Amino acid sequence: MNRGKIAFGKINLNLSTIGVDEVQQPQNADASGSTGFKKIDNAKLMQRLDEVSDDLESQHIKDIMGISGFGKKSAKSFDINEQIAKARKIAQVKSVEQEIQHEEDSESDNEIIGPMPTAFKEQKDAPKFATENDEDSDENEGEDDEEDDEKMLERRIPNTHEVQMQHGSRAVLALAGDPSGARMVSGSIDYDMCFWDFAGMDASMHSFRNLQPCENYPIRGLNYSVTGDMILVVSGNSQAKVLDRDGFEKMECVKGDQYISDMARTKGHTAQLTSGCWHPFTKEEFLTAALDGTLRIWQGLRVKEQKSVIKTRAVGGLRTTPSACAYNKDATLIAAGCTDGSIQAWDTRKMFVNTTLCLRKAHQKDVEITSIVFSYLGNQIATRSNDETMKLWDLRALKEPLHTWSNLYSRYDTTDCCFSPDDRILVTGESLPKGPQVANLYFYSTKTFEEVKRIPVANSHIIKTLWHPKLNQLFVSCGNGLVKCYYDEKRSIRGAKLCVVKTHRKKKYTEMGGVSQIITPHALPMFRQEKSKSSRTKLEKERLDPVKSRRPDLPITSGQGGRVASSGGTLSSYVIRNLGLSKRVDDDQDPREAILKYAKEAEENPYWIAPAYKKTQPTPIFSESNNSGEPQSKKSKDE
Repeated sequence: MNRGKIAFGKINLNLSTIGVDEVQQPQNADASGSTGFKKIDNAKLMQRLDEVSDDLESQHIKDIMGISGFGKKSAKSFDINEQIAKARKIAQVKSVEQEIQHEEDSESDNEIIGPMPTAFKEQKDAPKFATENDEDSDENEGEDDEEDDEKMLERRIPNTHEVQMQHGSRAVLALAGDPSGARMVSGSIDYDMCFWDFAGMDASMHSFRNLQPCENYPIRGLNYSVTGDMILVVSGNSQAKVLDRDGFEKMECVKGDQYISDMARTKGHTAQLTSGCWHPFTKEEFLTAALDGTLRIWQGLRVKEQKSVIKTRAVGGLRTTPSACAYNKDATLIAAGCTDGSIQAWDTRKMFVNTTLCLRKAHQKDVEITSIVFSYLGNQIATRSNDETMKLWDLRALKEPLHTWSNLYSRYDTTDCCFSPDDRILVTGESLPKGPQVANLYFYSTKTFEEVKRIPVANSHIIKTLWHPKLNQLFVSCGNGLVKCYYDEKRSIRGAKLCVVKTHRKKKYTEMGGVSQIITPHALPMFRQEKSKSSRTKLEKERLDPVKSRRPDLPITSGQGGRVASSGGTLSSYVIRNLGLSKRVDDDQDPREAILKYAKEAEENPYWIAPAYKKTQPTPIFSESNNSGEPQSKKSKDE
């Protein structure tokens, strides 16, 4: 038998001769001109699939056992007819499987079932040549994508619902949230610090603790540690404090010597604090900035001295004041915004002698940079200043800002800005100017630099903004003592949502009416009215009264005094008197005589035993007494 043998070359396989036509047969064109494929019953498809799989399995066994051919000659050549038969069977299996999938998914008849035709495949893989219409369509698609991104950014803002918490009546300068999202603290210019527990609050939204940690100094900044068990309190004083989770003091920084000119030789700050923050991952390390022109790193709660001192310098080496400071997320940089309008940064892995990054004239001179914030990725930095601007910077090219937003009036030197958790939105608030009636909260895109949204908050200044990454809730502090919380019903979790569903139960108060007192100093004692005493004095007087205070009986002790002495001298006399068995019996009286006193009365007026046996009681016969004194004769046993 002559067989065609091929050693090298290309095999052109025509699928039309393999037998696919048996499975796929074109339908007659409809009236509309649409074409399709005939459907085969599931039973026939499954039967044909079993036949093909049996043939493939038997052929596979032959190949493994080497029945088809042996030797060197057969290894170098192969049979074309055999390969065509194999390809035909594989194509049949694939076509049947695709038709079964088509039946199960109930797709339309116009879809292609089986192997893709070569003409269609070449048309699909053919290169596309750009035309003018295609360019216009690409531009339109790009604009549509930008519009969709803007809409998506607006949806990411959690502002479907809002809740307000009343801190007090003065401006709330500080706001901080627990890393886990369970608690929040706020501090105001009236020296008060409030603790808010979302799990314990109800719909009334009252704080569970209110204290003044720094006496008569306003609270300028609050910050939770990385573990959430400590709070850094930055006040108008020169000494920062560290409180625990419940507000008890754990540490107070040392005050420096103000008569030493070299600030590096003092043990602490000598002027008012301006800002402070915790280390991103070291538990007991934090950073503070003050008006003495230094940044100080503190480490450890037991050692009350700073670890390092950083001096901020203006042009010419003169001292300048840092008004804001921050760590980046991996703690490799410390950045500070100064009153000379500069942004200075130091590398924590080197000595703090020279700045690693320094940008002069970043903001207007002699105006405080109220906030400096690193993005979550760490590539960008945002600054807010009292020159009514907010700027976005790229740390890789710090010479020029990426964008500058102006006309953002700021009145307080603690007004800040913050990034969204995905770094796509930058949020800040404005102080209330003279003209408008409501202050707004602004949301800007960090990519397009356009305004995404504007939310009217209150008819007062907006000072602090906090976008919590875990809760996905936005907290805003105002100048009228309000703290507002914005959240999304679907995208926000826990936090204020736990408090809204809890109903507030009113306490029942007892009504008390005051009685007017007439003072008559010359009245007689029997008509004189007692002077009104304080409740504490009245309680002390009632406490001394054994009747009103319901004092229990004194214990029985040996010796004189106490309850025993009041009724006799022994315990038995006390028991007899209290049980009512007899009247008081003196210790020197004979008890037999005391009982015989009532013998005559009992005989004349019997009460207990005699009346019961009066009718049946025999007459008693008593033996006669022998007055002579002679002994009676003994009776015999017979008697």
